[in-house]
Amino acid sequence: MNALRRSVSNGLVQAFLVLIGLVWLTPLAGLFLSSLRSAQDTAKGGWWTALASPGELSLDNYTALLKNAGITQAFWNTVLISVPTTVLVVGIAALAGYAFAWLDFPLRDPLFLLVVALLVVPVQIGLLPVAKLFGELGLFGTIPGVVFFHVAYGLPFAVFLLRNYFAEMPKEMLEAARMDGGGEWRIFTRLVLPVGRPALASLAVFQFLWVWNDMLVALLFADSSSQPLTVELQSQIRQFGSNIDVLAPGAFVSLVVPVVVFFAFQRHFVQGVMAGSVK
Repeated sequence: MNALRRSVSNGLVQAFLVLIGLVWLTPLAGLFLSSLRSAQDTAKGGWWTALASPGELSLDNYTALLKNAGITQAFWNTVLISVPTTVLVVGIAALAGYAFAWLDFPLRDPLFLLVVALLVVPVQIGLLPVAKLFGELGLFGTIPGVVFFHVAYGLPFAVFLLRNYFAEMPKEMLEAARMDGGGEWRIFTRLVLPVGRPALASLAVFQFLWVWNDMLVALLFADSSSQPLTVELQSQIRQFGSNIDVLAPGAFVSLVVPVVVFFAFQRHFVQGVMAGSVK
């Protein structure tokens, strides 16, 4: 009887999860079908009508998208902003997190409290002062300027997260490595980073998604030659509100890349979340 109850309970949970997955994927599927329809077909009815008329679906919109210089340049700008930002935030935060967790140096605790205090600073407060500073440094309106801003505002949370994760590692494990003659750099690269891979992957996914989908920072700090895909799509919507044959495939590409990144790191991401919940 208990086995039957567990089986029914598991079946209900799985059915509920499948339903949630279908609801979550419906907008993505709708956007994908819209990206394969012409503007004339889209004007006739919703994307679901394409299910009954699959013959109207084609890749012509994506061909036109590749010929749209603004969209393609914005896509590569997004890559050039998101990837370096994620690598820098994860790399610097890993070094700082290890130092705050296991190294003794002057003012360690006050400095960590300062990092925690920076978590409550809204990003909007720093927009104008940093914009003025970047203007004086020649970084305003450039991709490096957008990257530096995202790195600066992403580091407090990243350092806080990784420091707490690294601090939960067994002290005996690190002491044994030191007794075997391992230096701090060797311990960090050969021991701490492999053990902390789930946390690093989780942080990388969060940081990449945040930067890839950002529009506020890019809208202020990027000019027309360095603006990412979010700003370019918003600009084209404002200028050509009816060009759905370009906007739909552009929006789908902007959406599908984070989805691919998430599923690529799904195993490590789940491990990091589960480890954080246990600790």
